[in-house]
Amino acid sequence: MIRKQEITTFEFPENAIIWDVRDTKAFAEGHVKGAVNQPIDNLNANSLTQVESDQPIYILCGGGSKAPRAAEKLENLDSSREYVVLMGGTRAARDAGLPLEQGA
Repeated sequence: MIRKQEITTFEFPENAIIWDVRDTKAFAEGHVKGAVNQPIDNLNANSLTQVESDQPIYILCGGGSKAPRAAEKLENLDSSREYVVLMGGTRAARDAGLPLEQGA
């Protein structure tokens, strides 16, 4: 199941699995605290084995165009999971004053 959530009103649950699907260079320039870099081109069934099947996966990108595509790709691999697209992405988070981290 794919849900959408505005990143600016999202309260990150403790131990949330947050995948940033941008390339490694964009990720290193700035990403939401706690996010893990999972480039969209590298997503596959093996990626999903890293996460408990009952845990939602929060997906974001830079501005909101790659994350929905990544969620669809993951949904095609395993439709029993919950995927949450964080709309607006890293740019909206930055503009809203959410803390960003740099580096890999």
